Amino acid sequence: MYPEALVAPMREDLVQAGFQELKTPQEVENLMNTNTDKSIFVVINSVCGCAAGTARPGAKLALQISNKKPDLLVTVFAGMEKEAVNKMREYTLPYPPSSPSMALFKNGKLVHFVERHHIEGRSAQMIAEHLKAVFEEYC
Repeated sequence: MYPEALVAPMREDLVQAGFQELKTPQEVENLMNTNTDKSIFVVINSVCGCAAGTARPGAKLALQISNKKPDLLVTVFAGMEKEAVNKMREYTLPYPPSSPSMALFKNGKLVHFVERHHIEGRSAQMIAEHLKAVFEEYC
């Protein structure tokens, strides 16, 4: 685990943008099992500067520029709430663990997943444009 003082600004970055933070496996399970008729955008947050530094801004920008938006915005933090992240990763199978990463669920099914290697080396604008297209297709 990382020091909370280190991750607090990274948590707050998404929370201020309207993301609900999930910290326990029960919170993840409850959300995923009771919202099967909605679109859910999940950001698996991370301290990794090389990818998370553009992942969070890209996710937030996508929500600003897209005409269609997911019904629910949630986040779990890799390296902090291990059990909650592991539970969320059960829903993102068959993709291997990846952080940061992003997932879109529609009607209880995973319809799109953005792995870390799709984030690294890309600008926030590029990530946002990609997510905008995904939102407009599925939301």
